Amino acid sequence: MSKLEQLLYQVRQCDICENHLEHGCNPVIQASPSAKLLIIGQAPGLKVHQTSIPWNDPSGDRLREWLQLDKAQFYDAKQIAIMPMGLCYPGKGKSGDLPPRKECAPTWHSAILKQLPNVGMTLLIGQYAQNYYLRDKPKTLTETVQGWHRWAPHYLPLPHPSPRNTLWLKRNPWFEGEVVPYIRQYVHQHLKNK
Repeated sequence: MSKLEQLLYQVRQCDICENHLEHGCNPVIQASPSAKLLIIGQAPGLKVHQTSIPWNDPSGDRLREWLQLDKAQFYDAKQIAIMPMGLCYPGKGKSGDLPPRKECAPTWHSAILKQLPNVGMTLLIGQYAQNYYLRDKPKTLTETVQGWHRWAPHYLPLPHPSPRNTLWLKRNPWFEGEVVPYIRQYVHQHLKNK
């Protein structure tokens, strides 16, 4: 068993937040040492929690559309690693899901990242990932995403692809006109070079 396999086994057994999770622990992660793209989102939703398949919901459909990847490509761990800020479903809040649990990223991210030496681009989806990984970033998500050149290609800040953000996408057409084509080109160019 490789170091990463051992680590993923430990991650999937993690129960440090168990007392805070109404639906119990089910860490959802996908990784391989050969992965070239890393996706760091917020936390699994209820459907992802129930199926143990990352981005297995309408948000994932939109994300795959942005990347122009089908499910077979997207779920190929040898190409794409997926590691949310919170590895388990945090539960429902007043207006959507609760924020990701704060224990996950400090406990697991650094060790996992050390086992992903081939990642050339990390998509930071939503404010929780951006706040954790980007230094000296603007205060708003819109300004952060508009300043994507500052961090590309290593980090790429994105809005969450949730259907709840459809209005944001309509108000910010530059995102799908400028940022999405850049990501697509980068992703397809690098995933081709196996």
